[in-house]
Amino acid sequence: MNEAELTAIIARGEDSRHQFKRDFSNIDSLAAELIAFANTRGGSLLIGVDDSGNVGGLDVADVSRLNQLLSNASSQNVRPPINPTSSNVMTENGLVVVIDVAEGLNKPYVDAQGRIWVKSGADKRHVTAREEMQRLFQSSGLVYADEVPVQSATFNDLDQDALGKYFGRRYQRSVESTGLALPQLLANLNLARDGVPNLAALMLFGKSPHVYKPSFIVKSVAFPGTVLHGNRYLDSEDIDGDLFEQYRRAMAFLKRNLRHVQGGQGFNSPGLLEIPEDVFEELLVNALVHRDYFLSAPIRLLIFSDRVEIISPGHLPNHLDTEKIRYGISNLRNPVLASHAFHMLPYRGLGSGIPRAFANWSEIELIDDRTGNQFKAVVRRRVKDNAQPESQPESQPESLEKAVLRILAEGPAGKAEISARLGQKRVSGQLNKVVRALLDAGMIEHTIPEKPTSRMQKYRIRLIG
Repeated sequence: MNEAELTAIIARGEDSRHQFKRDFSNIDSLAAELIAFANTRGGSLLIGVDDSGNVGGLDVADVSRLNQLLSNASSQNVRPPINPTSSNVMTENGLVVVIDVAEGLNKPYVDAQGRIWVKSGADKRHVTAREEMQRLFQSSGLVYADEVPVQSATFNDLDQDALGKYFGRRYQRSVESTGLALPQLLANLNLARDGVPNLAALMLFGKSPHVYKPSFIVKSVAFPGTVLHGNRYLDSEDIDGDLFEQYRRAMAFLKRNLRHVQGGQGFNSPGLLEIPEDVFEELLVNALVHRDYFLSAPIRLLIFSDRVEIISPGHLPNHLDTEKIRYGISNLRNPVLASHAFHMLPYRGLGSGIPRAFANWSEIELIDDRTGNQFKAVVRRRVKDNAQPESQPESQPESLEKAVLRILAEGPAGKAEISARLGQKRVSGQLNKVVRALLDAGMIEHTIPEKPTSRMQKYRIRLIG
């Protein structure tokens, strides 16, 4: 750094990356400043400059003393030790010592009294909140949110039938054949600790995870325009349940609120989603599996007329950035969830989801919002060609899918009744295909689920919670 660069930094004033100090004589005070930088995003400490930005300067003896103090503080009063670098900049008022501290890889760093310091704006503060401490330990791989026991939960809160089916599908044997009690089996699967189900077990197999973790849901809203409205929306759903249920219902929400295009299919076919399903498949699973579960906040799925936003709590961990994850570089925030999700969700492996989404749809923007502590994927929708003004809507034949939904919106109806109202003499294969697709998408459901093969079976629109 030269004098011109130093002057420019001083002119901008103190911030979370630059701290001014007239001098240091206390080793604990210096250690606290170093720790705050290392625990946050790194930064520079300018010694010889007061809080107002006035350069008082240092002499050669001061510089020698400060270098010795820095060496002792960084090696003896910071745990684990760090390796800051220093440089001396000559000004007309004397020397300024610039100490550069990189963001640490072994967070949290603590002082001689075991205290954790982080930057708070231009100042520093002592960390006392448990969740914030957990996130610092998480960033170093010392603790993972998905492995933390949910103390208020019991094994009775898990869907043991779903667990048994998963175990049999993955390991080709029954739970009973292991001869293990449920607590021991879950502990072996890293889904329990000290006789208590952990967060991963609750989110993968919980009967009602939202009872214990009400914030771990997907809040979905479709808006009529391009901006977020507080009370104007087209569709809204708070999606709870286990991760598979959240994924299934979030995909259904997308399918019923995005356009469908024929894409070379038959005239009466339901059509393809305007944006390939694979894109949302990857981005939704990425949000559910890799969000920060130390943050009590929901995933948000927002649909606008020009874009879709999927917003996950927690910015990218450690030194990841959007360019790295775009090319498949990853860092496991929730390793237990990821290991089991590979066999339960359309999760194809570490680091591959984001590149696959880009391969299917290039108009995606990734935003790592460290200030807001969230990660956002913005998927751009393409404006329909030859769009007509709103006062003159484009005239198009009604698709078979829309016709079925229109009929069912008026009340439950069997396939024979639907066929009659469509002017068909008998139930066609195409109608059977459309009904099955709507069932799979979660847009309609059986009114008599116990008799799915009954000839009298009727269907109704799925109620939105």
